[in-house]
Amino acid sequence: MIKKGDKVKVLCGKDKKKDGEVIEIDRPNNRVKVKGINIVKKHVKATKEKKGGIISKENFINISNLAIFEKDKKKTKEVKK
Repeated sequence: MIKKGDKVKVLCGKDKKKDGEVIEIDRPNNRVKVKGINIVKKHVKATKEKKGGIISKENFINISNLAIFEKDKKKTKEVKK
């Protein structure tokens, strides 16, 4: 099961064979955001608080297109016997 903070590898798509860290999970839709993977350009309108322009950000990728590369060591607990 993929969790936030795990390192994953992309199996198919435009970013095939790249790896990155999970930053957000959408469980009902089986989609995941991975740092540095599936970058899209978004046009943002200027407001009083924010400057407008074109920004690049990560978009969701289907969970079936990922494989766990390395688990997050902090979240897994080791049982001592």
